[in-house]
Amino acid sequence: MSSESSATLVQLQDVRFAYGERVILRGIDLDIPRGKVVAIMGGSGCGKTTLLRLIGGQLRASGGIVNVAGQNLARLSTRELYALRRRMGMLFQFGALFTDMSVFDNVAFPLREHTDLPPELIRDLVLMKLNAVGLRGAATLKPAELSGGMARRVALARAIALDPMLIMYDEPFAGLDPISLGVIGQLIRRLNDALGASTIMVTHDILESLQIVDYVYFISEGRIVAHGTPDEIRASADPFVQQFIHAEADGPVPFHYPAEPFAPSLLGPGAA
Repeated sequence: MSSESSATLVQLQDVRFAYGERVILRGIDLDIPRGKVVAIMGGSGCGKTTLLRLIGGQLRASGGIVNVAGQNLARLSTRELYALRRRMGMLFQFGALFTDMSVFDNVAFPLREHTDLPPELIRDLVLMKLNAVGLRGAATLKPAELSGGMARRVALARAIALDPMLIMYDEPFAGLDPISLGVIGQLIRRLNDALGASTIMVTHDILESLQIVDYVYFISEGRIVAHGTPDEIRASADPFVQQFIHAEADGPVPFHYPAEPFAPSLLGPGAA
């Protein structure tokens, strides 16, 4: 079966990663099917964003295999990796728009950088992307003139400018009001389906995510500790899933950071 016809777009097999001596990911196995929206959830610092960087080729795994569209990223030359990355879109945390550029120029940036299309065609494509996120009328505004939700929609339009096969979102709902959050969530789902793309979404937002995703992976301490469809996650009796969904302070993820017994530190070595 060719890489283009395979049902799986992204596959990680026993992927490990460390920053020096600090281990971040420990034997990650996951599949991202074509045409699906997949959420990756877990506590802060558990390795979710690192996972996106490995899939995007910004980082190289310490061990294991990262396959994207049938290609092992570790075996690609720099030229081949850049060619593959042009088929990926990325929405960074809080949008990361170029503050000195207009909305139009922000969305046009990847088209100007990676294609030789004439200005007239780039203009039409940018306006189409902005129209898809409801912001064609804001094309001349600067990021400072946008609300948080509008800025996130512009970043989404930029992420899909090249009609990517894979779209990655790093905390797309962070800092948004409930209305903007709902709008972004529905856009993520609709644009994924319209483009026939695959989506990987790193998020903490349980309620919104379970309404739009096809599958969920939970990561804790660098390992996948639970996974399933939204219905399976809602029905799960797994202690970690229950703690995460219900925002419980203590559980498999403890409230207290590991420490020596408290009494001796207060009363001295002879305390009981």
